[in-house]
Amino acid sequence: MDGAQDLAARAGEDRLIAVVVEILEADGYDAVALREVARRARISLSTIYKRYATRDELILAALEAWMEDNRYSGVSPHPRDAGTSLYDALMDLFRTLFEPWEQHPGMLTAYFRARSSQGGQRLLQRGLDIVVPAGLELLADVDDAFIADLNAVVSSVVYGLLGRFATGEIDITEILPTLDRTVYWLTTGYEAARGSTAAVHTRDVR
Repeated sequence: MDGAQDLAARAGEDRLIAVVVEILEADGYDAVALREVARRARISLSTIYKRYATRDELILAALEAWMEDNRYSGVSPHPRDAGTSLYDALMDLFRTLFEPWEQHPGMLTAYFRARSSQGGQRLLQRGLDIVVPAGLELLADVDDAFIADLNAVVSSVVYGLLGRFATGEIDITEILPTLDRTVYWLTTGYEAARGSTAAVHTRDVR
């Protein structure tokens, strides 16, 4: 494939992904019909099938591309700034991750649906590959036991909130405030306990 053909193929792929994202956001997961996608993207149905074995594979690719551009583009591992609380540092990370979904709720619904499709586990794994290193950098001076507890609680809360949103029980704007309160109480309790332990240790030394 020469340079011109390569550019044309990339442009076609970009159009294809953009059309799928547009349908997911506007009409939902079930509205993604390959014939309609091919028509809007000005690409043949056979070409789509050459690139993606199934409709779900195409949807996963579109979700991955959208999340790279919107959810993960602002995530970069860095140490917690001096004087910044655990709460503030973690919520800055979580806002980076969740505010794009607040602005594009249809993509969150599609993500939750795709998670249970064949191959959907890779969406979760990609998120872990990006978010875990960033979170661990912020928690570099924190006890391993607290990190494990924080991960267990926050993961359960997030998954529950996403499920409740996907089923229409809560509005998307309720997710971040609930996560905010969870992180606040967990980190405040940890820092208070660590401060008490340090104070006891100081008295013992004296």
